[in-house]
Amino acid sequence: MNANANVRRRVPWYVSVPITFALITALFVAAGHFNWLPGLPNPFGERTTDRSGPAVLQSVQDMSRYDAAAGNFQVVVDIDKEATFMPSVILGSRTLYVAAGTVDSYVDLSKATVSVSPDRRTATLTLPHGQLAPAALDVKHSYIVAQERGLLDRIGQFFSGNPNDQQMLNVVAVGRIQAAAAASGLTTRAQQNTTLMLQGLLRSLGFTTVSVAYK
Repeated sequence: MNANANVRRRVPWYVSVPITFALITALFVAAGHFNWLPGLPNPFGERTTDRSGPAVLQSVQDMSRYDAAAGNFQVVVDIDKEATFMPSVILGSRTLYVAAGTVDSYVDLSKATVSVSPDRRTATLTLPHGQLAPAALDVKHSYIVAQERGLLDRIGQFFSGNPNDQQMLNVVAVGRIQAAAAASGLTTRAQQNTTLMLQGLLRSLGFTTVSVAYK
């Protein structure tokens, strides 16, 4: 009876070998993941390799403007996508994105007109009004705070991903920052700084009266 029981309890080799291999693999993976053996490589470790090509110069543009002021802005973008006939837990998303960016304000000196008195003591300059440069997004200080996605959105992102979502967030953020700069009086500050710069420069050249106007 005992011999027959041992025969019946014996596991076939084609079953025991895969089980043993699976156990060894599991132990190896666990040891690497939890650092049980410091010399064992981590199978979940990642290595990043930069294979980007060199930057290519597209064009060169001469600058004739005076960057007189810069504003640093931060905006919270709240994008909520909802399906018309489905609940948000199934289809839809909401993203809170904190964006930081900078907007420069400048005066175009190439369009300035200058008149000088005969005794070279008085100078009158007429300049165009200050302008705003396009907002520059600071990607190092811009980040997603929270993101909620419906089930179908999660499945779609898992299989394909959607880089257009991040691009849309950046576009919205840049627009909000640009609008905030336009309402901040940054161009007025740029004109004031430009006036002080020109007055100091011309007075150092011997002019006693320097008038600067914007139109």
